[in-house]
Amino acid sequence: MEYAIAVIDIGMTNKKVAVYDDALRLVAAQYRSFPPVINQGLETHDLEAMEVWFTEQLADYARRYPIKGIAVSTHGATFVGVGKDGKPAVPCVYYTHEPGDRFHERFYARFGTPEVLQEETGTPYFKALINTGKGIWFAQEHYPEEFKHTVHLLHYAQYWGYRFSGKIGAEGTSMGCHSYLWDQKAGCFSSVAQGLGVSALMPNRLGASWDVLGTVTPAYARKTGLSEGVILTLGIHDSNASLLPHFAKQGESGFVLNSTGTWCVIMHPVSVYGFAPEERGKVVFFNISAFGTPVKTAIFLGGQEFETWSRLLMTLHGRQDLPPFNLDRYRSLLAEQKTFLLPELTPGSGQFPRSAPRVIEDGRAYPFAEIAQGNRIPQCFKHYEQGIALLGISLVMQTLTALERTGLTPGTPVFSEGGFRKDQAYHALLAAALPDNQVFLTDITEATALGAAMTVKMALTGKTLRDLAGDFEIAYQEILKPRIPELRSYRDAWLRYAEGS
Repeated sequence: MEYAIAVIDIGMTNKKVAVYDDALRLVAAQYRSFPPVINQGLETHDLEAMEVWFTEQLADYARRYPIKGIAVSTHGATFVGVGKDGKPAVPCVYYTHEPGDRFHERFYARFGTPEVLQEETGTPYFKALINTGKGIWFAQEHYPEEFKHTVHLLHYAQYWGYRFSGKIGAEGTSMGCHSYLWDQKAGCFSSVAQGLGVSALMPNRLGASWDVLGTVTPAYARKTGLSEGVILTLGIHDSNASLLPHFAKQGESGFVLNSTGTWCVIMHPVSVYGFAPEERGKVVFFNISAFGTPVKTAIFLGGQEFETWSRLLMTLHGRQDLPPFNLDRYRSLLAEQKTFLLPELTPGSGQFPRSAPRVIEDGRAYPFAEIAQGNRIPQCFKHYEQGIALLGISLVMQTLTALERTGLTPGTPVFSEGGFRKDQAYHALLAAALPDNQVFLTDITEATALGAAMTVKMALTGKTLRDLAGDFEIAYQEILKPRIPELRSYRDAWLRYAEGS
């Protein structure tokens, strides 16, 4: 290879350091997870241990590959307050921390109603700290002395770029990722950023994800063996990174991406920013793409729902397998309309914030907590295959609502990838429920890392994203639509339960 590209891809659960060659082929990858550091009873990111590991992996790769550039991709809703010494001044709290209803009430009383802020910043009401604005205010209140020593406030991807290059930067995909900090209409810091008094701590110009932040510092070059000429791009939010391969192949609009995993993220690149009246107050929002354009987005914790409910069923039955797709079983369950599995295990995280996690059987509710404790088990959960099927149906119901809230229209193709890619039942039901839309599986296994690598290749070569379309292949496999007429009426009944409590 002429040169190689290193990617640091940071998810909430797994961290990855990967290497791509100059033809954007994945040639090496290492994975690791890091337990939280508990600080004052709060889960915080172990930034120090992560940096040690990233450095070790880059040093190993530097000996084996001619690395010329590094990209960093991270999850959103996370920031780091940096002190004068260049190190974190404030503990980096997990965004999953729930500070309580009183905290949220005080936030909106001070900064504006959820509806007003959603209109201004594209960010909906989330529980926990699933946006940077709330996270900053929580840090200001919980760590007031530490926060006073903050000289730079950086989104997560740009913090890591700073650690390696010593340079400060900001870009749109991180700033515009349900942060409450960016006014998406005016294109400047929001009223929340001004009210928090933090706009002076952040770079006020947004670059592109493929802009060069800087080169590795001499000290970091000595640690890793990398050349001091190795560039770092500005970094990118992970969901936005997964859009880039499709932007290259399909153009900047005309499709919806269903990216599945712990978070299921449904993204619809659109030309116009704005909410319909019925969308205000719903968990639908706008990301900012790498091109600075609006991406209408809806999310839910599908992977978490799947892992938690399936683990419960596996424990009840002493099994570890996932049963193969049986169309007759699903059609029978849908036709009977007697049993329903409802979200949300993490309240306020998805499309049905008023829904409590439970099973409905013959009109009776079985709360998740009671099932998990073994106090009350619905009859349907005494049959393993039936329980797994109900879970799969629930995930499809949530996906359909998310797709609708992102503005899916007849004729628009849906590309599905990620953790649910091999779930035949999920995709068969999804395709059947969308008679006017083609549903495709993609063969991208590491979409986020590939998208991040593309930003480095653009920086190194001066090519546009569309210029890279010929450098890699994506297989789009259309899902055949089985005939499942029972889906429509079952969904109507499922929605009545999910939206009514």
